[in-house]
Amino acid sequence: MTEHAARERAALWAALALILVWGANFSVQKAVFEALSPGGFLFVRYLIMPVAAALLLVAHYGTKWPRLPRRELLALLKLGVAGHLLHVGLVTYGIHWSTAFSSSLILACGPVFTLLILRWHGIEHLTRGQVVGVTVAVVGVLVFLSDKLLGGQWQAGGGDLTLLVAASFFSYYTVAAKPLIERHGGVVVMTYGVLLGSAPVVLVSLPAGLQVHWAEVPPLIWVGTLYAVLISAFLGWLVWGWVNAVRGVARTAPLMYLMPPVAALVAWLVTGERYTAIKLLGAAITLAGVAWAQFASASTRDAVRDSVPPVD
Repeated sequence: MTEHAARERAALWAALALILVWGANFSVQKAVFEALSPGGFLFVRYLIMPVAAALLLVAHYGTKWPRLPRRELLALLKLGVAGHLLHVGLVTYGIHWSTAFSSSLILACGPVFTLLILRWHGIEHLTRGQVVGVTVAVVGVLVFLSDKLLGGQWQAGGGDLTLLVAASFFSYYTVAAKPLIERHGGVVVMTYGVLLGSAPVVLVSLPAGLQVHWAEVPPLIWVGTLYAVLISAFLGWLVWGWVNAVRGVARTAPLMYLMPPVAALVAWLVTGERYTAIKLLGAAITLAGVAWAQFASASTRDAVRDSVPPVD
């Protein structure tokens, strides 16, 4: 086996392992939120994340971090607010109110929002195939949510709608981050976004954080917190970037569609979550629609298959 082939195989196994990590993270986070509250988790997460970001910058640049003009720092602050305060904040509460399977499926709709944002800004025009894909995805989401909404499960349904809004903020983050990543690289954009975006999250979540009796938090909850923050979110971003660099975004992006089935399987095994036939049908229609919209046209392929993974 050549060195290139060995690297590609290692990257594939790393990507599959990461899909397992991300799929399991939905059930892990729900357990952590029950113990800490969503606000308490956000508080401790954004005390940990800046430390990890600073260590990563030191590892790459030592004490001489890249100096950026004020205009780009302001752009990174906006990215930090959109990606962390709005996206991660809404995702956290959405997962808490909803279920692991629903959360993973709704967040998989991100490429649809990316397409719509690109169309809104006039960057791309949707092809007929993409319009069909978006329509199918919307129908699938409605089918998926129908049992909750018709059954009066307003909290779970509200959690899913919150996740839809969160997915739109991540799509904005994806589009807005692309030119900055092209100029400065993914590490600088990620770490500076974390450093600038963490303070607003800590301030907003401070009341909830002060209500948690941190000395009484069980060790297993601390393990779950570190898993969600450092392994799934922070390390996951780095691994996904390496996988894309080795295999290419076009060959790696389809693996993301394995995440909802993994999340569903883990939730079924760990928490006993059950799925109706209508829910499984809605999930299948949604994923088919998202995939159709994402891969329908080569003209938008690079923009929609951006290598930035979810920051949550």
